[in-house]
Amino acid sequence: MEKNIMILPGDGIGPEIINETVKILDYISFKYNLNIIYEYGDIGGIAIDKYGTPLKDDTLEKCKNSDAVLLGAVGGPKWDTTEPGKPRPEDALLKVRKELGLFANLRPVKIYKPLISTSTLKEEVLEGVDILVLRELTGGIYFGDRNRSSDEKGEYAFDTEKYYRFEIERIAKLGFKTARLRNKKVTSVDKANILESSRLWREAVNEIHKEFEDIELNHMYVDNASMQLIRNPKQFDVILTSNMFGDILSDETAMISGSIGLLPSASLREDSLGMYEPIHGSAPDIAGQGKANPVAQILSLAMLLRYSLNFISQADIIEKAVNNVLEKGYRTADIFYDKKNKLVSTSEMGNLVLNEIKSLN
Repeated sequence: MEKNIMILPGDGIGPEIINETVKILDYISFKYNLNIIYEYGDIGGIAIDKYGTPLKDDTLEKCKNSDAVLLGAVGGPKWDTTEPGKPRPEDALLKVRKELGLFANLRPVKIYKPLISTSTLKEEVLEGVDILVLRELTGGIYFGDRNRSSDEKGEYAFDTEKYYRFEIERIAKLGFKTARLRNKKVTSVDKANILESSRLWREAVNEIHKEFEDIELNHMYVDNASMQLIRNPKQFDVILTSNMFGDILSDETAMISGSIGLLPSASLREDSLGMYEPIHGSAPDIAGQGKANPVAQILSLAMLLRYSLNFISQADIIEKAVNNVLEKGYRTADIFYDKKNKLVSTSEMGNLVLNEIKSLN
């Protein structure tokens, strides 16, 4: 059966790292006769420049009709604006997540043994770290009412944190189900000592936990969680949290690994449709220079094959190939800390992973 992927390279380094990933997609599809076809579309700043909107309606429809979406990155200083109503690249991400119903963002964090020394944390703190940050993606402050106004005290702005119980319940269920496949431990992160939305979050998570009594559940305030991730990251298995807290904490976990350029993500809904992207940004300062690390984008493809297309063995091969290339000492600039290693460009890293995949077949 034919599988359809919508590819959205986006801005900055997005097209470069997508190019390296598509090389691997082409080979995997051909080698295993997977019958994968794909189409490109514009998103973010490039779409604003071309069409005056960060996401055209027909591009969104193609995403809805695909089996999966592979995204590069969006944004950059060129499109930064505080002018109310003026389009921003990030608006496209929020829209596609909402319109496709992608309520769950999975951000796995594993420590690659060859890169353990690149982190600022001690090796004994990092050894064995394997965390999955599960971030609610379509509710909370990112989608709440916001505006600017003024009163007798002067100008002010507001952003509203709003969660429905069903939004919390469905992400909690996924968190407990995911934990069953891992180490059976969920840490729910909130700010229930201050925020009413977090109090509802905690109540709903506790209620859903009654259906998953085999899973250990802990609650932790977000400020403590951010500290514990640095002090003792090995205590965590699945971190379950809201949209904004998940955004912040997952970036912190990325730096535990040594580089944000290594970590993929998957945004999922109840069925198999998902959007897959590296968690890093568009890095416009290095765009076009061959310095970007394509590993997170390549690993995002592996997640796509696993979660949306159910091609498990092919996903495993990609992940093993990445590990092998790192074991052999090849590094892009963001992880090049030791002159004993070999500095490579974006395209060279992509070719190395592709060749390693070929050698594993």
